[in-house]
Amino acid sequence: MKNKILTGMSTLMMFIPWTIFPLRTLDWALKSPAAEIIISCYAAFMILSGIFTIASYMKAKVQNNLMKICLLVNGLYAVVGVAAFGLMMM
Repeated sequence: MKNKILTGMSTLMMFIPWTIFPLRTLDWALKSPAAEIIISCYAAFMILSGIFTIASYMKAKVQNNLMKICLLVNGLYAVVGVAAFGLMMM
């Protein structure tokens, strides 16, 4: 049961970062203070979802095929989130 819950959460976390695209079509989301806040929140979520998936895979030993896909995708999201924070600091 624990394996299914952790796999489901990691799978859901793969799709949430894609919600930034419809959000960024709104005019207020493109202006300066809101844009940085939105990107920072999404980058933080991507980093945390990567850490969560890695921890679930390594510590909780949830190692099914779907979790391997989640590990790859959320790991890439975490790298992109760190890069986004790095670019914002420059």
